[in-house]
Amino acid sequence: MIIDTHAHLGKDKVFDEEFGEEELIEAQKRNGINITIVQPATVNSIEDVKKQHDRIFELCKRYPGRFYGMANPNPHLPENIYEVELRRCISKLKFVGVKLQPFAHAVNPLGHDGRKVFALANKLKIPVMVHTGSGIPWSEPSLLHPIAEEYSTVKIIVAHAGMMVFASEAAYLTKKHVNVFLECSWTAGFLIKEWIKCIGKDRIMFGSDHADNAAVELIKYRSIGLTNEEIDWALGKTAKSVFRLKTNLNKNE
Repeated sequence: MIIDTHAHLGKDKVFDEEFGEEELIEAQKRNGINITIVQPATVNSIEDVKKQHDRIFELCKRYPGRFYGMANPNPHLPENIYEVELRRCISKLKFVGVKLQPFAHAVNPLGHDGRKVFALANKLKIPVMVHTGSGIPWSEPSLLHPIAEEYSTVKIIVAHAGMMVFASEAAYLTKKHVNVFLECSWTAGFLIKEWIKCIGKDRIMFGSDHADNAAVELIKYRSIGLTNEEIDWALGKTAKSVFRLKTNLNKNE
């Protein structure tokens, strides 16, 4: 089973990028991806993010078992508005996690608005994916040390694993905290191999970030000398466990 844990849908108003449904569907077919976890492109208002969440929900309904949603409201929204929307995503739309984008939303993970994401995720018992790498200082993995300790029951997914420039920080964070996992898009293959060996095959997960990048990301895992068991965990089993996906899907229909 292959699970792409990091994909986008919609118009991104920060990076001026359009992520389409057709590309996601084609990426699954072309690369043998069984499940894709889809989050909104970056927007700021509650109206815009609700539209994006609803669009992801409709995609999930049309392709049951192949797509799951991840919420991404702007953490700077008023606390009650943020909470209502995240709860709607989890309880009504059946999303499986929430994203914190320190770069695009200009939010400090250690500040009030950043911490409320983890506090609410703790209540809802869902994982938090956090963008790391580009966008310093708020996107440095080292900022997540106190968060990982304070919210030790929340599974934290370090998106891009520091995006190379902060790879050592991401690895150290994951070694120190058992509730931290690495999503390795834009990360060198030799680092992925090293981390699987020294941190664990059950702490690494595949993500594309962009549908056109899926093939490149997959070939990294298949070309660095991993065992079949290590590949199975990195490409699917870790994500299935972290996101608590109840599926036995073995192939695209």
